[in-house]
Amino acid sequence: MSIRIAIAGAAGRMGQALAKAAGDGFAVVGGSERPGAPGVGADLGGWTLSDSAQKAAASADVWIDFTTPQASLDALDLLKLTKVRAAIIGTTGLSPQQEQQVAAHAKRIAVVRDRNFSLGVNLVIGLVEQVAARLGADWDIEITEGHHRRKVDAPSGTALMIGEAAARGRGQPLGELRVPPYDGQTGPRKEGSIAFSVIRGGGIIGDHAAAFISDEEILSISHRALDRAIFAKGALTAAKWAVEQKPGLYTMRDVLGL
Repeated sequence: MSIRIAIAGAAGRMGQALAKAAGDGFAVVGGSERPGAPGVGADLGGWTLSDSAQKAAASADVWIDFTTPQASLDALDLLKLTKVRAAIIGTTGLSPQQEQQVAAHAKRIAVVRDRNFSLGVNLVIGLVEQVAARLGADWDIEITEGHHRRKVDAPSGTALMIGEAAARGRGQPLGELRVPPYDGQTGPRKEGSIAFSVIRGGGIIGDHAAAFISDEEILSISHRALDRAIFAKGALTAAKWAVEQKPGLYTMRDVLGL
């Protein structure tokens, strides 16, 4: 039996990618856009683009949301009026307080909340934590990332997730191990530190790597995104998993059993 999904921001780039990737085992039964957006009310192949999350999710099992912080929180409130059993939240830019609000909704439905839904990236994160736990502070950790020229933040959220994983492996918060970008007379590197390097240019979708560097060898773990569809496929994997779970707050590491 197909899992019925409703997509927030269904007319946007990520929303369209989700609808396109939802093949066997899934049925798109609704989608939402902001009030007044072009296409609201249109029939999109068996379902209508709505300006209401409640209407869009009326017959859905899972809500998938990669929109904006306030829109995601408003939608989660409206889902109380539906029979949705799980929500996949990939929205970026949530404040700590907003993250707590998302967690509160996880008391009644299963919520998979993560900043990156790529299966490959999440496996990299798991591997980085394991390697960092097994190598000593004499191994320097360098995290590099590259994105398209239009990206406005640096390091990327994914690079920070990788850094957090490395810090967990070393048993300390990232804030205590992270060093500033190299520029000018920086002095010798502090043992056990974690550093970030950033590339911005062209149409790079997303390149990430963690290098563990000793005096004798270098171990690198890397990931390159070739198509934005990877995030949609990861979200659908999470949806398939979450619909069978009890209410709770989960991440892609839970989905992958890491």
